[in-house]
Amino acid sequence: MTPRAVAVFCGSSFGRDPAYAEAARLTGRTLAERGIDVVYGGGHVGLMGLVADAALEAGGRVIGVIPRQLDDRELSHRGVTELHVVESMHERKQLMADLSDAFIALPGGAGTLEEIAEQWTWAQLTIHAKPSGFLDVGGYWAPMRQMLTTMVDEGFVRAEQAGIVSFDDDLDALLDVLSAPPSWVDKWGAPRETPTP
Repeated sequence: MTPRAVAVFCGSSFGRDPAYAEAARLTGRTLAERGIDVVYGGGHVGLMGLVADAALEAGGRVIGVIPRQLDDRELSHRGVTELHVVESMHERKQLMADLSDAFIALPGGAGTLEEIAEQWTWAQLTIHAKPSGFLDVGGYWAPMRQMLTTMVDEGFVRAEQAGIVSFDDDLDALLDVLSAPPSWVDKWGAPRETPTP
């Protein structure tokens, strides 16, 4: 079940390791080549700008969602296929979730972590049945992977729910996992088998 659209969460900075920029370009290009729309934060800066540019250069559709406060600071990417200017960060995340079938986190800071964590939480609570994945560039997300193991070990996340999120350093492998139907249970132990439209 190939996603029609994937939301990409990532830094508005480039980070220190050139591998982060390379991964951002690869993600945008690969999604476009697979015919998958890119949904992202709407900016032209940092890794997010690289994702958008690479997807556009490969002939893909790119949908940006940006809060008005950031649009007013001229941070929006004016070359994307669609640009939605919303009133708040909450609206931004909701619209990105509505437009997407899966979520990928590239390296980033607190905003990136907060965005992917919210989608993970919504899947746990059966608000949607969409998977999330961390592209583990150079081990960047290894602490997060260990944190998930700790959450399961300490009884805060059901082992059956661990499949809501995936980690891989290979983008193609990660996309293949995100294309699989949901197999996890909800927070209370009920299976989720059919994605919510």
